[in-house]
Amino acid sequence: MKRRDFLLHLSAAVPAVTFLGIAGGARGVRAADSLAAAGWRTFEITTSVDVARPAGRTCLWLPVPFSRRTSYQAALGTELDAAGAVRAELLTNPGYDVVLLRVEWEDPKSAGRVKLTNRVATRDRRVNVGHSSALTPSHESASLLLPYLRPTSLLPTDGIVKATAERITRGCHGELHKARALYDWVVDNTTRDPQTPGCGMGDVASMLKSGYLGGKCADINALFVALARSVRIPARDAYGIRVADSRLGFKCLGRSGDVSKAQHCRAEFYARGVGWVPVDPADVRKVMLEEIPGGLPMSAPQVQAARAALFGSWEMNWVAYNHGHDVGLPGSGNAAIPFLMYPNGETAEGRLDSLSPAAFRYEIHARELTA
Repeated sequence: MKRRDFLLHLSAAVPAVTFLGIAGGARGVRAADSLAAAGWRTFEITTSVDVARPAGRTCLWLPVPFSRRTSYQAALGTELDAAGAVRAELLTNPGYDVVLLRVEWEDPKSAGRVKLTNRVATRDRRVNVGHSSALTPSHESASLLLPYLRPTSLLPTDGIVKATAERITRGCHGELHKARALYDWVVDNTTRDPQTPGCGMGDVASMLKSGYLGGKCADINALFVALARSVRIPARDAYGIRVADSRLGFKCLGRSGDVSKAQHCRAEFYARGVGWVPVDPADVRKVMLEEIPGGLPMSAPQVQAARAALFGSWEMNWVAYNHGHDVGLPGSGNAAIPFLMYPNGETAEGRLDSLSPAAFRYEIHARELTA
């Protein structure tokens, strides 16, 4: 694990501490003002976590927003208050560079509430998928793209996955053409299953082998990613959380205030001459199921608008955490997790179920900051 710019060893009484993102103090205020002038919005996301039944050595691992600035997201700073903790570390998991916060208590009697506050700026992201130039230099080197071509434990790129993708893209030429065919196939053939716990698991091979392509965002968008990788198109999931209502007229594609259950996975692929292209076939199926009571048919104007918009754009009322798969939690005695989008925890009695309020209590609140 690579440590970030700080490593805290905390005593029994831990005051609130600040970890800076792209700017801090007065300089941070000036940066936020500059971002707003350029069409960015600033959000504050506060995560509060309590372990219901701490036992022995108790640890938490919390996702944090991208620290690397992009054209659509910039981290402004992080604050932590970890009552009774002996250690708090901001770490980077190699491979997919997943940044996470690890908090540890040695004495379960000292385990208290953790309050993590992140400030992030975002702006809507749109890519011109109608224009591709072979003369445009690649935005990413081959070595940086390589992780997004590899299989993972739940996203194989051979067997039924590869055979399915080759059938879908037969006759297509170039990454954009193939990715569009895969996107349309995923939209047409999957369903959003409201009974799926959390955001799903993304077990792509099992979905295809069973013939049941129902699930939620981590299933549907993972299917797109695995299919794309299997035909040599770099692709990746983007795990994050909704932080504001949609301004584009989609009631179901936003959340503000209490966003404890607003985690959402998106996807993107890489096309030469264009760069990374955002997509979200899962949200097309979400509009069909949830935009109005009783659902909508594929032919409905709202669904067609979402289908067109979500190939090449993301409304950034959402904050990205990471692109990680098979994430090893530093200091954990258990196996890697498929992805890090929820708070995770362990005690001496084992791993906690991050979807179970009885064992693992957390609340996440988001608000937009205005000048």
